[in-house]
Amino acid sequence: MDVRIGGGADTIQQYLRAGLIDELHVAISPVLLGRGEPLFAGIDMRALGYECLQFVASEKAAHVVFGRRTQSNA
Repeated sequence: MDVRIGGGADTIQQYLRAGLIDELHVAISPVLLGRGEPLFAGIDMRALGYECLQFVASEKAAHVVFGRRTQSNA
C-alpha cells in the first residue's frame, strides 16, 4: 500500500526519525522558488537505516529513491 505524506520538510523529518517511512522518492528539479526548507538538514539517513536504492537523472529532474535497510540487505 502506498501512503503519501503531505507537509513540509519538518513533517517528513519527523516521520523519518520515527522510522515510519519504508521508501522515500524525492524528485529534485533545478527551479528556484524561494528560500524553502532543507529536507535533510540534521538528518543522518545512514544512521537511521536508509540507503539510496535508485538514482535517475535527466536534464529536467533527478529522482532519488531511498529505502530502509532490512536484515536481508544490511
